[in-house]
Amino acid sequence: MSKLYFYFSAMNAGKTTTLLQSDFNYRERGMHTVCFLPAVVAEQWNPVITSRIGLSRVPIVLKNDTDLMVIMVAEMAKQTVSCVFVDEAQFLSKRHVRQLCRIVDRLDIPVLTYGLRTDFQGELFEGSRHLLAWADHLQEIKTICFCGKKAIMTARFDGFGTKVIDGDQIDCGDNDRYISLCRKHYDSVENNHDFINLSAEHGAAQPGLQSCNSAGQVAGQVDLQSIAS
Repeated sequence: MSKLYFYFSAMNAGKTTTLLQSDFNYRERGMHTVCFLPAVVAEQWNPVITSRIGLSRVPIVLKNDTDLMVIMVAEMAKQTVSCVFVDEAQFLSKRHVRQLCRIVDRLDIPVLTYGLRTDFQGELFEGSRHLLAWADHLQEIKTICFCGKKAIMTARFDGFGTKVIDGDQIDCGDNDRYISLCRKHYDSVENNHDFINLSAEHGAAQPGLQSCNSAGQVAGQVDLQSIAS
C-alpha cells in the first residue's frame, strides 16, 4: 500500500541529494517518476532541482492554482508512475498537501516529500505543518551544529553577518544566508563575530560564517562530516 512520506530537517542536511538519488534509482530501473517543485523556489532561486554532488532533475513547477490530481491522472494515462517526489515541500499550500494525500489514497502512488520543518524564527511552514499532521511516515534527516550537537534550527543572516530575527517567512537562499544550529546556539549566536569565537571554542576547523566580503555578503560554512544522534 502506498504512503505519503515527509523527510524533514534543518538546512544543509542533504535532503535534495537524497531525493535525487532516490529518483535516479527508480529511473535507472526503467520506472517513471514525477518531480514537483513549488513555484516560489523556481522563481526566487532555481527552477531545476539540483544537488551539490552534481545530480539534477527538471521538475513540474507547482503554482498556486496547480491541480496535482489533474497532472497525475494525465501522467498515468501516458505511462505508469512509480513514485512522486516533491522538493522544498515546506512551501506547499494546505491544498497541495491534501492533493498529495489523494494521489496516495486514490491513485496508489507513493509520494516522497522533502523539506524544512521550521523557518528562521523557529515557526512551522504551512506545508510542513500539514505534512507533519497528515503524512503516513515521518523521518528526520539529521545534520549538526558547529558544536557537534544535532541541529534543529535554521538561522538567517543578512549581508553583514548579523542574524535576522524579523522579515518575510519565505526568502530563498543558500549557505551564504542560512546555517543550521542547535537550539542553544540558535539562541546565543547573534552575528559573525559570535560564530568565530564559539567555533574556535569548540575546535571547529571552519567557523560557521567566516567573513563578509567587500560586497557585504556572508561567506563560508561548517563542512559537516558526520551526523549527530
